[in-house]
Order: sequence, then C-alpha cells, then structure tokens
Amino acid sequence: MPIYYQQNINDFTQLAVWKIDETESFFNQKVTIQQQVTHPHKRLQHLAGRFLLPYLYPDFPSELIQIADTRKPYLPNEAYHFSISHCGDYAAAIVSSTQRVGVDVEMVTHRVNKIRHKFLHVSELENWNIESLEEQEKFRTLTLLWSAKEAMFKWWGRGDIDFSDCMQVEAADLKASGILKAIFRKEDFIASLQLHYRLTNELSLVWVNND
Repeated sequence: MPIYYQQNINDFTQLAVWKIDETESFFNQKVTIQQQVTHPHKRLQHLAGRFLLPYLYPDFPSELIQIADTRKPYLPNEAYHFSISHCGDYAAAIVSSTQRVGVDVEMVTHRVNKIRHKFLHVSELENWNIESLEEQEKFRTLTLLWSAKEAMFKWWGRGDIDFSDCMQVEAADLKASGILKAIFRKEDFIASLQLHYRLTNELSLVWVNND
C-alpha cells in the first residue's frame, strides 16, 4: 500500500499522501469519477485524490461531492470538510469533521522562481532573503511558500484572492518539518494561521486546519 505519509492531526482530522504506483483500474474499483478528465495522468491523479477521502474516513460520502463556482469540491451538508491536492505521482488529502482545512503538495522545481513576484509580497522576498539563497535552497523555499499559499487559498475556499497581498508568511528557518506563521487578510476578515509543513529536496507538503 503506497502511503507516502499519513498523520492523525487530532481526534477529528486526518491527512495522507499517496504515492501513485497503480493503474486506473485499481482506483476505478473503489472510486467513481465525477468530472470529465481527459488527460490520462491527470485523471489518475484525480482518482487517487478521491480515493484518499474514504481511505481516511470509511463513511465519507464521495458520491455527494459537489463543485462550487470557485472549483472547490465540497459536501452540501458539510459532514466533512476536506481538501485535495496532487502533483506528479503524488496525491494528498486532508479531512476533518470539525474544521475548515486546506492542503497542497508540490514538486520542488526551478519554475516557481519565474513567478515568485506573482505570489510573494515585496516584504516576503526581503524577509526570506530569497536573492541571497543558494540555488537549490531558493527553489525549495519558493516552492514551500507557493505551497503554503495554495493551502491557505483552499482553506479560504471562496476564491478571489490576491496571493501576494491577502496572504503573507512570516520568515523562518526551514527544517524537514515544522510550522509557519501566516496572516490571511480579505477585506474586513483577518486570521492568524499556523501552516504545518514537511519539506524534502523533491517534495513540499503544507496543510492548515483552522476554524
């Protein structure tokens, strides 16, 4: 069973990352695809993400999932809050019966360097000393920050967010795992968030569970 990582966050919230080694037939036995996904690998990622929901909570009603105008999947009665992410051969999901959640998994890549000004505020670029970092550490840091903001965006769930202005992540010394402090601002709404992360040279995983 290719579970890459799993954590029981609290009594009501669970997280898992799946390393996709299977073919579609494996997931098709367990998951009914609800969206038209034509690209074979994207369809495999989609299936793996949906597979994780009842894996974490066997009574998760996958057949009731709907898609909001913001493209966020949700359950109409919110019996569970959940978030799904996928990249490369990985799929991640977080499910909670009590809290809003968001998760993002990303492959560490140099490409994120080209769009850093689109998702990082000028103060973040300065506080994280992005320009002074060695190349590989720069890519790891930028990928983690992109992943952090994607997780917050999914936690928010309502779209219409400027990544550089509405979400800012406090600078920290990065480790293999830890917590980042962040501020989320949208008009009159302000929230202080703790973002949990795991970071390797290949993969960034960030999640948030917050009321």
